[in-house]
Amino acid sequence: MQSCDVIVIGGGTNGLAAAHRLAASGRKVLLLESGLVAGGAAVAQEFAPGFRTPGLAHLANMIDPRVLAGMGLERHGLGFVTSNLTSTALSADGDHLVLEGAVGAILKGSISETDRRNWEALRKQLLAFAGVLAPFKSIAAPRLAKGAGNDMLRLAKAGLGVRMLGKADFRELLRMLLINVYDVLNDELTDPRLKGLLAFDATLGSWLGPRSPNSLILLLNRLAGESGGQRGAIALPKGGMGAVAAAMVKAATATGAEVRIGAAVESMIVEADRAVGVRLAGGEEIRAGLVVSAISPKTTFLDLVGPRHLDTGFINRIRHAKSRGGAAKLHLALSGAPDFRGADLKSRLVIAPSETAVELAYNPVKYGEIPERPVMEIVLPSAHEPGFAPDGKHVLSAIVQFAPHAPVVGTDAGRMRYMERTLAVLEEFAPGIGDLIEHAELLMPYDIEARYGMIGGNWHHGELSVEQMLFLRPMAGIAQYSTPINGLWLAGAGSHPGGGISGACGWNAAERIISEGRA
Repeated sequence: MQSCDVIVIGGGTNGLAAAHRLAASGRKVLLLESGLVAGGAAVAQEFAPGFRTPGLAHLANMIDPRVLAGMGLERHGLGFVTSNLTSTALSADGDHLVLEGAVGAILKGSISETDRRNWEALRKQLLAFAGVLAPFKSIAAPRLAKGAGNDMLRLAKAGLGVRMLGKADFRELLRMLLINVYDVLNDELTDPRLKGLLAFDATLGSWLGPRSPNSLILLLNRLAGESGGQRGAIALPKGGMGAVAAAMVKAATATGAEVRIGAAVESMIVEADRAVGVRLAGGEEIRAGLVVSAISPKTTFLDLVGPRHLDTGFINRIRHAKSRGGAAKLHLALSGAPDFRGADLKSRLVIAPSETAVELAYNPVKYGEIPERPVMEIVLPSAHEPGFAPDGKHVLSAIVQFAPHAPVVGTDAGRMRYMERTLAVLEEFAPGIGDLIEHAELLMPYDIEARYGMIGGNWHHGELSVEQMLFLRPMAGIAQYSTPINGLWLAGAGSHPGGGISGACGWNAAERIISEGRA
């Protein structure tokens, strides 16, 4: 017997966005989350007594405006310490470069006038191209097939922005979509700090180095996000990223969706080639008119559905979809405030001395080796507001790149060696920080997979690269959220437009379901 209209598997931000949108359309929605708190990678946690830190994501720069407004997140308690966080490109000698405003509208620090002018022109061009690509995030990825069911009106509106570029800029956009960020930076700039920060941002969360083909498109994808109405701006939510998840849970439940935690889905119930429900780990069966999976496509098809319900070609393609994670997450409980040679602790601190340094951090992980000098993005949430650490103490949260997902020295030895080398880099840029550490936690890609269910430790539930974007995400044929199993839809970060704490994938999927009148 059907117990609800829609089951949503996975209580991350995409699952919550989908649940809210579908419930708002009048459907009876049940969201199942395996953890004890909904919110996925945005959930905060206590990693040492009295010290609280974001789980994985620690900054917001891609919350979809439709999700923010449609779910009324600010009405449900979401606020921001700042919606335009300053970035500081750290220098080991204290000669830091500070980028204020959205995407470094103002540069502060010693930098040549030539680089200032060139950066102003490059920044303008990058933001223009990102603005053209941004509308494609809010529509289902177009399918290149006759009768594919594309939303031609919305697609035409998005395409109009590309057409309005003019011939010269359009040609330049096409060139930049397939080029590497390393060459672009070296063509236009000379300052290693600025190039290092931009190269880091372009490759953050990816399995690409700055010299890898198509790496520039990832920078444009990042800049396509917005905060406070500003393209490319980075926000810091009050209470950390966990506040985003909490507001989304409140919004979804207020609309009528039921959020059930501690409910791990063991398998999909498929009858007559149609998904009709799920079976939980304890054996309970729940039936529904539709099942929406907001978890990894690989987990969905290979584990929950199983090969017997899918043809061999499909199984082979989904099995070979790339999902390598190259980012590690570091949490430090500090007895006092670290000194990054005078840098403002309320800014986003980036240790990426040059574009070459980022490339050298990437090269070893291709062979399962540990880089000598990892690069990283650092946030100290306790410097912005209380509640993250005991009085007088601090929490450091860092995304560290690049980390092998299968180190040749083994998982435990790899984690230990990576920790040693990461702390050595930190000590160079913040002398004495080692003496402040009361507790340290490092999540390697394989730890991230074990804790969050992200295959390969990839934060996007599948690599975000040219061959796995738009109508190829997660792969050709299922890029518009529907699947070969009738009644089963995808809504997670492995779908278009990809990862990030945005909710866009879930919202898009829900819109598609509603437009087709399903359930």
